[in-house]
Amino acid sequence: MTNCVIRKAKLQDLATLVSFNQALVQEARGEGLNPQFLTQGIQAVLSDSNRGFYTVVEVENKTVAAALVTFEWSDWRNAWFWWLQDVYVEPSYRQQGIFRSLYTHLKTQAQAAKVCGLRLYVYKGNKTAQEVYQRMGMIPSNSVMFEEYL
Repeated sequence: MTNCVIRKAKLQDLATLVSFNQALVQEARGEGLNPQFLTQGIQAVLSDSNRGFYTVVEVENKTVAAALVTFEWSDWRNAWFWWLQDVYVEPSYRQQGIFRSLYTHLKTQAQAAKVCGLRLYVYKGNKTAQEVYQRMGMIPSNSVMFEEYL
């Protein structure tokens, strides 16, 4: 496993996070994102921790991975779920334990914060990512997500 530093993202990471998200949606869905909306959305999180937080992974002072964490209150459990979103590892750093380190770090933080569980979105066509998440101990949810854009 590559030695890495895992830390909360800062405003200085904005351009990298925009780049990662553009690469993620292109790779997973073959689509692009509006760069202005994406930049503003990431900046909103970096400026307001009530919206969530990004965590980044650095190898030799280079940011090579990131994940966004957002929050969902569960009245059934009287506790928070953390949603892992926009999980991205640069292709040349995959299969080196980078995601495992990031996931373990976030799981440890979640346990310390008394979070009741971790959840994530994964594009249904992204079988490789689904296999990775299952190897980490996550299981497919019994719920199916529906959405409507307004």
